[in-house]
Amino acid sequence: MAISFGSKSNGRTDAMLADGRDARLSRSLSGTNLERAGDYNLRAVLQAVRLNGDTTRAAIAQQTGLTAPTIANITTRLVDMGLVRHAGRMQGGRGQPALRLQIDPDGAFAIGLNIDRDHLTLVTLDLAGQVRSRTTREIAFAMPEDVVAFVGAEIDRAIAEGGVDRDRLLGVGVAIPDDLGRIALPHRPAGYDRWSDVDLAELLSILPWPIHCDNDAAAAALGEAEYGTAFDNPSFFYLLISAGLGGGPVIDRTYHRGANARSGEIGLMPDTTGRPGATVQDTVSLSALFARLEEAGLGRPSVEDLGGDDPRMAPVIDGWLADATRALTAPLVAINCLLDPDAILIGGRLPMPLIERLATGLTAALDAVPQPSRAKVMPAVMARDAPAIGAAILPFLDHILPSDAILIQSGR
Repeated sequence: MAISFGSKSNGRTDAMLADGRDARLSRSLSGTNLERAGDYNLRAVLQAVRLNGDTTRAAIAQQTGLTAPTIANITTRLVDMGLVRHAGRMQGGRGQPALRLQIDPDGAFAIGLNIDRDHLTLVTLDLAGQVRSRTTREIAFAMPEDVVAFVGAEIDRAIAEGGVDRDRLLGVGVAIPDDLGRIALPHRPAGYDRWSDVDLAELLSILPWPIHCDNDAAAAALGEAEYGTAFDNPSFFYLLISAGLGGGPVIDRTYHRGANARSGEIGLMPDTTGRPGATVQDTVSLSALFARLEEAGLGRPSVEDLGGDDPRMAPVIDGWLADATRALTAPLVAINCLLDPDAILIGGRLPMPLIERLATGLTAALDAVPQPSRAKVMPAVMARDAPAIGAAILPFLDHILPSDAILIQSGR
């Protein structure tokens, strides 16, 4: 297991990290060796302990297919590494009660940073997937120097508040929309296209940990696959509603990036039911909703205010929900027909009452369209701060959680 607590970046590019994060064996004819197989087994056992919450060596052996002596050796190593802890013995039954094993939440930590067009959010996450601290700043179109100032001002407080052991920090994950500086949104300032030339690892070189970067929708979907609903719904499409609209397809718990790493771009699909030339994102985004509120003379409320019961905002929000349902129906029919997922999950910064209303509206709209199958539409488990939490999961995925890419010896 390639853990390097407290180390600087190992020199791999962000693209290489992302590719390895969800590589599948079918893409390569590479073989493996005992070292890589051993690393994979170690990660697989750690994952089994994490997912079960409270387990035994016998249960892990049955779940993984590994032999009892192998499980004993691996769990001993994981305990010595501080990633797994003993939790007493099982009660009842005959003979010597089995030893219980649990993840040690303090065994490893990661930091997640979400950079978006309307906010910056920083979280710390432990090995059990619990958010230990969170800070967010509502800032419209933050420039690179704003991000550096935010991280510099908040990082020490976040680490202290979360009780994070700096020596066990695996790295910093960054979730950021594709084309951050290119896509035009209301009130985008001059010079915002500077983001197109920013190297995030270099920008955040003030931090002494490796930087792991990914698209915001991909990070949210990866987080949902690891800590959300993926074991009940192993294939899903993630809708990320933030300042823009992103999407992420997960197939059998593996994020599918596509040939050019641009899968899931539902926001850029044409809105065939809207005005000529419009995209789905022009309607289904917080930017679009806030623009409607401004046009109605209601200024720019906070995101939290959107979930309240202000009678002045209600008709605007109702109209937006109706139009969002209309704009999303055809793309979601396509997703149902082409991917046949278990679920369509809605996450992002939209308040939960509005996510629930949108899910209800989309369910009714999809039920009215003949389709070979219809996935359930539901709120994501990781809805609020999903990109930031997903970003924090990236270092875990790259260092200690199982991936088929670990087995690939050459040819990458």
